[in-house]
Amino acid sequence: MKGFLLFILRKLKILGRIHLGLRIINFIFQRIFRNNARFKIPVHFTSKINVADKVYFHNDENTLASFAANGCCYIQAYNGIHLGRDILFAKGLNLISANHSKNHLSGWDDEAPIFIGDDVWIGVDVTILPGVKIGNNCIIGAGSVVTKSFKDENLVIAGNPATIIGKK
Repeated sequence: MKGFLLFILRKLKILGRIHLGLRIINFIFQRIFRNNARFKIPVHFTSKINVADKVYFHNDENTLASFAANGCCYIQAYNGIHLGRDILFAKGLNLISANHSKNHLSGWDDEAPIFIGDDVWIGVDVTILPGVKIGNNCIIGAGSVVTKSFKDENLVIAGNPATIIGKK
């Protein structure tokens, strides 16, 4: 019983960070109109999550609030997406874990999943492509297109294609 009460209190704390009107709109789109209905946490009504059961994340305050508050996100998880603890992302995030097959356009290439480490801050309109691994404690600048892995920690990454522009 104590664990259940702590769970409810934590959910209320997270939801308290999101405006009541947005919570209501998200609920209507997700639970009544069935937009992103397979994703078990609140998702912004303008976002789209494909293959929700292959998105692995922690139920921490920053990650849950990012899903609920930031719109225009596209998360395509055909090959899987693994998010670490305390991921903070802005609107327009694109996580694309699979590409169309070069030989057969209706199929998908088998590629490695996307891995994003703990305490990563992802700016506005960032695109992360298949097989990318981001280390812990990194910042990805607005408008970046991440095409390769950055496994080191404490990096500042930006650009198209993304490169290391500094250390935290």
